[in-house]
Amino acid sequence: MNPFPDSDTIVAIATPPGRGGIGVIRLSGPAVPNIAQALLGALPPPRHAALHRFCDHAGTVLDEGLVLYFPAPRSYTGEEVLELHGHGSPVVLNLLLRRCLELGARLAEPGEFTRRAFLNDKLDLAQAEAVADLIDASTQAAARSALRSLQGEFSRAIHILVDELINLRMLVEATLDFPEEEIDFLQAADACGRLARLDAQLATVRARAGQGKLLQAGLQVVLIGQPNVGKSSLLNRLAGDELAIVTPIAGTTRDALKSSIQIQGIPLHIIDTAGLRDAEDEVEKIGIARTWQEIGKADLVLLLLDARVGLTDADRTILARLPAGLRRITLRNKIDLLGEQPERHPEGSDIALSISAKSGAGLELLEQALLDVAGWQQTEDVFIARERHLQALEAGARHLQAARAEVAGACPALELFAEELRLAQNALADITGEFTSDDLLGVIFSRFCIGK
Repeated sequence: MNPFPDSDTIVAIATPPGRGGIGVIRLSGPAVPNIAQALLGALPPPRHAALHRFCDHAGTVLDEGLVLYFPAPRSYTGEEVLELHGHGSPVVLNLLLRRCLELGARLAEPGEFTRRAFLNDKLDLAQAEAVADLIDASTQAAARSALRSLQGEFSRAIHILVDELINLRMLVEATLDFPEEEIDFLQAADACGRLARLDAQLATVRARAGQGKLLQAGLQVVLIGQPNVGKSSLLNRLAGDELAIVTPIAGTTRDALKSSIQIQGIPLHIIDTAGLRDAEDEVEKIGIARTWQEIGKADLVLLLLDARVGLTDADRTILARLPAGLRRITLRNKIDLLGEQPERHPEGSDIALSISAKSGAGLELLEQALLDVAGWQQTEDVFIARERHLQALEAGARHLQAARAEVAGACPALELFAEELRLAQNALADITGEFTSDDLLGVIFSRFCIGK
């Protein structure tokens, strides 16, 4: 029988599955003091590591380790929090977990500890998302940027914009009762000038967030071209390992091979694919179909050509089938067979390079071209961002532009001007969670790991 029927205390194993030197179980909720008393025999001193035995209902020792107790509200979740640092045996951890469940806790859902921290105003939503991004960071640059967001840098930038919008809205709405003074108000309040400054500030935040999104998600880069043009050799060269089989026989690659690399902290997910041609072999046909599936999900394609023959009709057919707007870099490969030097060619808005995947000649040119296409600018003031953040920032920018249009004419509409400012404020406030639906919260926190 549950000894704490009115409680809502959660518990989870907070360390990754498997064996290790230490395993951590985390609890949060009002029943923590009672559970600690039953499990440990005493409530540990707040915020001090204490050595305890962890016992079952009969007093039998299940494990021994350090305990950390954080009374509400000075804890991660803002609730009573207890952490048990025992031995990292899956068997022992599950015994301790079962004991906590017997004492009235329930299993935590993914991200529930951080969700409670958000609901208890310990973190705003952008900071809460940064927790998951810090855990998932695949590069040092991404980890540093996620930490900046977790420490509130992104949120502070948003709050500055929102505060400016609120101040301007207060002036506008105070003037709505005096329509004959609208023109005088717009001039006295420098409404156009303030909007221009807001636009500039928002553009800066969008640029920093865009770079952060790149650090967080990286780019999907698909290698395409006819068979035997060197796609697998290029994958091996970029990955620094012999991942793909390379032979003179055309059509060796039958399925998509994937490898993740990083260039200046940007994660690049490189995908080698089956050569594109009219195939008779059934297995090769399936591989080619998968190639087009990967192209449909790509941020960028690298089209490899054999430098000895250049762009052929078959290559033009491939180009004609590519999705509209898909970015690409054209690579003239195998220049080592021609005795040529690596080079970057002027191709209008597109990028074309001469390289050798076999020797590695031109690899630095390719890496720089990938960064150029990604729009990466080396900077230390990037904060991590997600697609929803970019969409909210874009919506805010649209409403600011609409607001400027309302006051730019000879007969400004102050009511519409005020409404656009309100919509811009709501769009930006959605980033930090001030106007966020429960459905969106469910989606965000369900992607966290259990125990965080």
